[in-house]
Formats: sequence, structure tokens, C-alpha cells
Amino acid sequence: MIETFLLYMALGAVAGVLAGLLGIGGGLVVVPMLVFALPAQGVEASVLMQIALGTSMAAIIFTAMSSLKAHHQRGAVRWDVVIRISPGIVVGTFFGAIVASRMPTHTLKVIFIVFLYYVAAQMFLNKKPKPSRTLPGSAGMFGAGCTIGGMSSFVGIGGGTLSVPFMTWCNIPFHTVIGTSAAIGFPIALAGTAGYVLGGLGNEMLPPLSLGFVYGPALFGIVAASVLTAPLGVKLAHSLPVDRLKRFFAFLLIFVATRMLLGLF
Repeated sequence: MIETFLLYMALGAVAGVLAGLLGIGGGLVVVPMLVFALPAQGVEASVLMQIALGTSMAAIIFTAMSSLKAHHQRGAVRWDVVIRISPGIVVGTFFGAIVASRMPTHTLKVIFIVFLYYVAAQMFLNKKPKPSRTLPGSAGMFGAGCTIGGMSSFVGIGGGTLSVPFMTWCNIPFHTVIGTSAAIGFPIALAGTAGYVLGGLGNEMLPPLSLGFVYGPALFGIVAASVLTAPLGVKLAHSLPVDRLKRFFAFLLIFVATRMLLGLF
């Protein structure tokens, strides 16, 4: 049990650094590692992906809080954007999590694998959308929030891989995009966690110490480390060649996605 807890703490430490460094919430690391680690805890295959996604969402609540605080102290959060997009974020993420709770775990794995390859390509090519317009009106922000939140709930992330390109496209200065993305991750995580908790209540296949599709021991270990390392990631973001780090991380995502893909057969 101690070894397992230390594993979750190591996972949380990495997730926290990535949350602050790349604005991705850490879910892209947490979810596949949980998929590999949870079967050793006796988690049934039929609920494996839902537990990984739900636990990742719950962990992002704490990671996002730590990360957004550090970004806010640097004046790098556009709170007006966070407030305008949050209603759509909450609706899209909550109902997306409810739908995902009822999907076959195999289907969720396929969605996650495809998303990993997409993010890897995005990071490796380092293509940024051209800032060609301003933020849309209320209806447009609600629709964007629903889309970002819904997709985030299906892959257990804080939404950075979707909100960063959206804000860049809307001509928001890039030095505030990462911090604002971290702040948007907070309502995504809250709504996603609520959806996965509600969607998993009463499921007889859940392991002990679970609340819906959120697995307590993994959550505690991940959070214990990630809240300490997220500010470190923010600090590194202002001193390291992030573009090079993104390319390295892209290769890591390709490796993880390929391993998960081979595990489907």
C-alpha cells in the first residue's frame, strides 16, 4: 500500500509541474498512468477508464487552484474571460461527464488515444492559430465553453489544450493565455468531478474508498504532491525553453498513446 501511495505521489508531482509549465492541467499524464496502475488495485476493466477520468478531474481541482493562484500573482489571468466562458464550461463538462459515465470503457479509451495523438501533433508542430478576431459575444462564449468543457470531460483534462488555441485565435496576448487557461481549468474540474461522482453512484463494480468514479487513495496521493509542484511549473515556464519541452512531451504522449493502443488488442 505504501508503494502504491508513493506511486500516486510521484504521478501527482509530475502532473503539478506540467500544469504550471504547459497549462494542461496534468490530466494528460494522470489518466494514462491511472489506466496502467489501477488494475493492480483490483479495479475492474469495465469501469477502469471512468475511474481514471473521474479521479483525474477531481485531482485537477486542487492542481488548478494552486496553478491559477501562482499565475494570478504574476498578473497573468484574464478574469473577465474566465467569468464569461464559465457558464458554458460548467454545462458542457457536467453533462459530458454524465454521458461518459455511461459509455463503454473501450470506447473512452479509443477517444483518449486519438486525443493524445492530436495533442502530440499540436505540440510537436507547435502551430498556433493566427490571432484573427476578438472574443465572441455571450452566445459564442457559451458555445465555446460547452465545446471545451464537453471534450475535456471525455479525456479527463483541465481544458488547456483546447482553451489555449481558442484564446490565441481570439487575439488574447499569449503571456496571459496560459494563466487564464489554468483558471478555466478550475470550473472544468469542479463540473467534471460532480458529473463523474453522480454518474458512478451505486455502481457495484467500484473499488472500496470510491465516491462515484473518483478513487480516494489515488486522488489523495496525486493531490498531496501536485499542489506543491504546480507553482514550480509556473516558475519554470518563465525560465525554460518551453517550445523544446513541448516537443519532448509530444514524443512522450506518442509513446503512451501507442502503448494504450496496443493494449486494446
